[in-house]
Parts: sequence; C-alpha cells; structure tokens
Amino acid sequence: MRTSRDGSGRAGRGLLLTAVLLGSGLLGPGLPGPAVALDATARIPVPPAGAYRNAREAVRTGVRDYNAGDKEGAARALEYAAGQGHALALWKLGRMYAEGDGVPHDDLKAFEFFSKIADENADDGPDSTNATVVASAFTALGRYFLDGIKGSYVQPNVERAYDMFNYAATYFGDPNAQYNLARLYLDGTGVTQDPRQAARWFNLAAEKGHPAAQALLGQLLMNGQGVPVQRARGLAWLTLARDAAEGPKDQWIVGLQEQALAATSERDRADAQAQVDGFYRRSATARAR
Repeated sequence: MRTSRDGSGRAGRGLLLTAVLLGSGLLGPGLPGPAVALDATARIPVPPAGAYRNAREAVRTGVRDYNAGDKEGAARALEYAAGQGHALALWKLGRMYAEGDGVPHDDLKAFEFFSKIADENADDGPDSTNATVVASAFTALGRYFLDGIKGSYVQPNVERAYDMFNYAATYFGDPNAQYNLARLYLDGTGVTQDPRQAARWFNLAAEKGHPAAQALLGQLLMNGQGVPVQRARGLAWLTLARDAAEGPKDQWIVGLQEQALAATSERDRADAQAQVDGFYRRSATARAR
C-alpha cells in the first residue's frame, strides 16, 4: 500500500483504455482495439453525410438542441463531432450516458468516451483550451476505477483510481479530483490513511468553492483530525458549504453545520461569520478581474 505519489509525471497517449483492456485480457491478436469499442451508433442514428460542415458546427447544434430539450437530436449532433475527436462532444456524450440523460444509461459507453478524451488529450497543458474537459474526464475515470463497471471489462482498481485523481488534482488543479483524492486519504482507500494529507487536498478544493470539500474540511478542523482544532475556521467552512447545499442530497452538510454551530461559542460564531464574509469578498474580487 502506498503512502504517497508525487503526481508530477505526465500520462502518456493511449494509456487508459488500452491499458485496462490489456489488463483484462480483452485486447489481443485479432481483437479490435479501443477505438472500435467507442461506438455509440447502436442506439443513436448516425447523421447523414454532409449534415454538418465540421465538428465545431455539430457541437453548436448539439448544445442548441440539448438546451431546447431535443436530447435525441443533441446526441446525434454530438456523436458526429465525437467521431472526429472533438473533446467537448466526447465529454458531453460521456455525461449523458453516465446519467441516462436523453440516452440509455450506459456506464461502459461513458467510460469509453472519457477514455478517448484522456488518451487523445493527455499532453494538453493546464492552460489549454480543453484543460477543464480533460481534467473532468480523468476524474470521471477515477470514479469508475474505484468501483468498476459491473458486467464489463472495467474492474475495480484503486491504484488506477488514485492515478486518475492524482493527475487531475496535481497537474490540472481540478477541485473534484482534489476532493476525491482527499477522500482516499481520509478513508485509507488504496493509500495509507493520512488525515493530514486529506485536509491538504480538501483545503485546495474548498478554496475553489467545492461544497463537499468545505464541509469535510470543516469537520476535520472541528475535531482536530489531521490538523489542530480550529473551531471558528471549521464552522466557517461548514457555513460556506451549507450556503451552497442543494436539496436532499446535501442534507448531510446541513447536519454537520448544525452540530458545529451547537458546539461553538458565541465568539467562535462571530469569528466564523467574519471569515465567511471575507471568503465571499475575495470570491467577488476574483470574479471581477
């Protein structure tokens, strides 16, 4: 079991889908390569030749159709662009299949779309046009590797999950990846349990406005887990997380904030509110730049 990985290495082209197929014994002599697996045409009709002038036009059409509620039309247009390797189209289709949004839910198909993004854009820098999409694809792949995909060649592989999260968190600074990496350290999943490392990664994601990271960082600060006890700061992060909470899925954040509120003094609460106000001021200033 590892204690850490520095994450400074670059992920090479063709790393992801090829590696998992080889590891599963599904890619061998006479068998189709990864590109063949990327085939969403079975349930989405391929648009007729000449329907779009180029991939960019197809993406614009797909986004327009999606926003208008025509998700089947959106999928057709995005499929055309994805077939030409357009990263945003691949990402959007991956999300649609992962969520069953306008297309049949299909985690394996989503995995293959995200894999294609990672394979073809792994050398993109954090300032590149596709950086956000590429980072999101690596993070999505990490989540799939954590649990695997039932009935498919994608088996649970915590080490590969760590690699995906670590790459997106370290190289791209992606807050979702930073949060997922922190959870691995907090729970001791695939790495030596290390609350201090967890707090570090939660803090990076929290500063970028990630509500779940803010809540768990707040809890660590309240309990002194991996960090010194700092009740005011812990309550501040939990308050920010509660402000961003959305519906029943975030009820756990509300519960943690209420517990913290009851466990702090009046002075801590006033100090926490001042920190919350300061966070919002800094965020507003950053947006105005």
